[in-house]
Amino acid sequence: MKAEIVKLKESIEASRSQLLAHKVYTQIQDLNSLQNFAAFHVFAVWDFMSLLKSLQIGLTSVAIPWVPVGTANTRYLINEIVLGEESDVDEEGERISHFELYLKAMHQMGASTSFIDELLADIKAGKDITKAIKDSTLPNEVKQFLAFTFDIAQNAPLHVKAAVFTFGREDLIPDMFTQILNDIYAAQPHKVSIFKYYIERHIEVDGGHHSHLALEMVASLCGEDQTKWEEATTASLKALEVRYLLWNAILHN
Repeated sequence: MKAEIVKLKESIEASRSQLLAHKVYTQIQDLNSLQNFAAFHVFAVWDFMSLLKSLQIGLTSVAIPWVPVGTANTRYLINEIVLGEESDVDEEGERISHFELYLKAMHQMGASTSFIDELLADIKAGKDITKAIKDSTLPNEVKQFLAFTFDIAQNAPLHVKAAVFTFGREDLIPDMFTQILNDIYAAQPHKVSIFKYYIERHIEVDGGHHSHLALEMVASLCGEDQTKWEEATTASLKALEVRYLLWNAILHN
């Protein structure tokens, strides 16, 4: 593994460990608490796609007439990740995005989608994303989480976007959470079977193959430029910080 990747991981390890030890995980003990978790965690699933698409826009050609952009290797890396995230398969083998799969799981378990529905309705009506977040009824911690993501997606250089995507949003599902989910599933399989599938699929795809592709992407975009690596590290730490705020919102609402 590239030495700079190892150094970046070491720099963010304390913040990542703090997230994995967050009290939010111990508060999820039954269906009701899982419903509350999903009502806010869905924003991390949704804004992840905007961050991903901003990378695709920057690393590939999405304009007409088409002209080649960047290297074929980075185009391949981002396009393969988009393919898996935007058009994976659900528990029945039908094509679906991970976000839509998450909403499907929320509907099955009876979790409220009012917060995410409200924000999406505003965006579909043409409201600017920054204003939509600011005017929403979401807790302030969730607003800060979303504001950071969209600032990165809209304004940051590609190497910073890639770092936040890879390290600030990498799989943060401890073994404790999967065990709790298994216990809830054992008690009410008809309510959480899709959510269980989503988590298992997320770990398999995002925490496996996609994470390796993302690491390659960061290494390629930062190259031998130490300033870029420093900027990537700073942004990754900030991403973990705002994720902690999102966990706080779940814990306190």
